[in-house]
Amino acid sequence: LLGQHDCVTVINNFFPRERLDYYTKPQGLDKEPKLPVKLAGPLHKIITTTNMHPVKIVLLVKENPLLAEVEALQKCYRVLDLICEKCMKQKDMNEVLAMKMHYISCIFQKCITFLKEREDKLDGFIKSLLKGREKDGFPVYQEKLIRESIRKFPYCEATLLQQLVRSIAPVEI
Repeated sequence: LLGQHDCVTVINNFFPRERLDYYTKPQGLDKEPKLPVKLAGPLHKIITTTNMHPVKIVLLVKENPLLAEVEALQKCYRVLDLICEKCMKQKDMNEVLAMKMHYISCIFQKCITFLKEREDKLDGFIKSLLKGREKDGFPVYQEKLIRESIRKFPYCEATLLQQLVRSIAPVEI
């Protein structure tokens, strides 16, 4: 499959909308759904994006007024965590998708922090992510965010996680 990188990326990022719509209906004893219907579309767009740069994800949140609110993001990140768990516990485990859901969830949680605590809200988050270190322009905050999300991944036995840790650990920030 040489040179088919784009095709592979699209296939690997495939996430059927039905899998998200499941959370827009009350399950079991729930009185209301975990995800309001109006958030399913915007969340699906972020889940299926192939550009995983944290700034890109924050921009996708920011461009949707329904999503760029604390309560909406809380619902979304909880659903992402549930999908992550499902990916890890199903028979044919999907570590890549689980890691992606977890990563987006971490970014949403940081969005919430900035929305609650900062005057400049999501713009402040984007600035923090882009700001380079004095001496070489290296985006330290962004690196720390990504490493923190890897560190917080709840399934330590995952092969993908162990590979990531092995490749990142020796690299100094």
